[in-house]
Amino acid sequence: MATEIYRDAWGIPHLRAGSAAELAHAQGRVTARDRAWQLEVERHRAQGTSASFLGESALAWDRFARRARLDDTARRCFEELERQDPETAQWVRTYVDGVNAGLAEGAGSAPEFARTGLTPGPWHPWTPLGVWLATHILFAGFPAKLWREQALNHLDEDAIGLFATDGPGTSGSNGWLVSGERTVTGHAVIAGDPHRWIEDPGVYQQIHLSCPEFDVVGLAVPGVPGIAHFGHTGTVAWAITNAMSDYQDLYRERLRRTGAGVEALGPDGVWHRAARHTETVEVAGEEPVEVEVIETDRGPLVIGGPEGLDGDPADPLDVPVAISLRYPPRVTGDLGFGALLPLLRARRVADVDQAFDRWAEPVNVVQAADTEGGVLHRVAGWVPLRAESNRLRLVPAWEPGHEWRGRQETPRAGLTDGVAVMANQRGPAEPLGVEFAPPHRSGRIAELLSGKERWSAADMPAIHTDTHLASAGPLLAHLRALPDLTPEAAALRDRLLSWDRRMDAGSADAALYAAVRGAVVRQLAAHPAFAALAVPPAYPEVFQPWLALLPRVGFALEHLLRAEDLYGIDRPAAVRAAIEEVAERPPAGVWGDTHRLTPWRPLHPETPYDEPALSGDHDCVLCTSGVPGLTDRAARGPAARYIWDLARRDDSRWVVPLGASGVPGSPHHRDQLTLWLAGDLVPVVTDWTLLKKETDV
Repeated sequence: MATEIYRDAWGIPHLRAGSAAELAHAQGRVTARDRAWQLEVERHRAQGTSASFLGESALAWDRFARRARLDDTARRCFEELERQDPETAQWVRTYVDGVNAGLAEGAGSAPEFARTGLTPGPWHPWTPLGVWLATHILFAGFPAKLWREQALNHLDEDAIGLFATDGPGTSGSNGWLVSGERTVTGHAVIAGDPHRWIEDPGVYQQIHLSCPEFDVVGLAVPGVPGIAHFGHTGTVAWAITNAMSDYQDLYRERLRRTGAGVEALGPDGVWHRAARHTETVEVAGEEPVEVEVIETDRGPLVIGGPEGLDGDPADPLDVPVAISLRYPPRVTGDLGFGALLPLLRARRVADVDQAFDRWAEPVNVVQAADTEGGVLHRVAGWVPLRAESNRLRLVPAWEPGHEWRGRQETPRAGLTDGVAVMANQRGPAEPLGVEFAPPHRSGRIAELLSGKERWSAADMPAIHTDTHLASAGPLLAHLRALPDLTPEAAALRDRLLSWDRRMDAGSADAALYAAVRGAVVRQLAAHPAFAALAVPPAYPEVFQPWLALLPRVGFALEHLLRAEDLYGIDRPAAVRAAIEEVAERPPAGVWGDTHRLTPWRPLHPETPYDEPALSGDHDCVLCTSGVPGLTDRAARGPAARYIWDLARRDDSRWVVPLGASGVPGSPHHRDQLTLWLAGDLVPVVTDWTLLKKETDV
């Protein structure tokens, strides 16, 4: 049969072909036509060449991508895929052929190419693997080990627990599975929303893929074939959240230059030759920058080198700073792409389970259900067996005992009263991680689901959009205990104590709470007890979000206020100063006046958008994250919402923050935004007679 492209009323592509290979080609081509600029940016980010057209602002990422060997690792993984799974490797090649076939047409309608003078470059067979790796390399938050090292050096071991929370740069999600015994249809419902940086175009692509082997709807990652994270085949559906597992290690290296290159001291007491070469990064409007790439037996250096850091050559051990990164795909040559085709072909939970046995990166909690009543709740991914100290902080490469010793078994869990909730909390993945999200989102979802016996797919948006902020409790408790406030501050305190704790965009009380919270964060961060953490080490810019004190205090505020002692800090005095400050200059409006959507774009739009007000907050189920104490603007939040109904797939629903098209000015560039803001979703349509045929390919 001819390959056919259909669209629904929202411009979502529905593709039908005679084989899985033809369908992969169509998916690549349609993605290039709809999102050519996004694909070009992602290809360059994977290669470490984005500064060549984005300029100096992209240089920090390009340095990291080169030093971490992202493109080379993607190439290695593809070569291993060709050896181990030639069918999947050829399927990926066919997708890439489709991307290359559609890029010229897509670039012709994307104004960013004309603005930058850029011509889209060709994709290589390993480019989808590079896009996947670049998207997820920071997911496990290995830079948090740099923060813990600082906290341990300047405070004590208690600081690890005090500041341990789902914080800067970490992506999370909500997800819940309601089994058939708890639904009105007798069939399961899976729902949730992945929390990522909100990007324009979006990080998820709604798509429908159909061929004689399978018929699947789901959320694809643009630039990657198939449907990895969230899919519904008609008889089985699956979804994931970040497991918050720790599977990447940082090693302090002892290096020396020799006439032949660079050597690294190993745990056997012997100096071993390190791989070394130099790469040149082109920077638009600036001189090219040379990057020295060094790789030891542990992994590539991502910080420092034989001479240490510029301006600060020695660490507390009086050894020049040189830090290497060890991450599973670099070690194993496996990015888990072998799971992608089996997921598309899945018919039952057992098939999904077997497919996720081949999953590698990132480590996720998986939920699945099928039309026969099967359910699945497990962790999937590659986590190394190694010493506990590796998980917590930097470890010395020259000391034995920090080697990897194989792969850990991934845990499994069941349902409780017919329900399973995943929201990055301590749960089945607890043995694999260090820092998890506070239990507020997971606890609130479980509480809401316990509110009635039977649920339907149509009931789920009320959970998606819940704005109750349980984490406000410790700060409100401190406010309640404050005596002798000025009349204005006392009135503000009393108003907050009667607040319903909902972070609604139209709430003036939520705005007042956020203002007081921000002032408390600034008061604590400015205390001399934290002075040594206020100026982070001169590590590369890409790691600074994990090292900045103010966000760390903001996201850990609940722990800091509850601790028995906080390094002698007078917390009641800090809270008093904060509420007096806000009482003197209270915000005039509502929460949505300052809590506004701020999508990430590689280029600023020629015509700026008036981005909307948002409900929610970091610890709400409606997780729209600013940085307390720094900004209320939200760059992170639900990058999609989905409801998978196992009773009837066409009763499923989905939505993305902006739209299906990546082309500014397209009618489908931002047509889902109003629905996303309101908590509404668009219907999943799989009846071809209800779709509009666009073309035969």
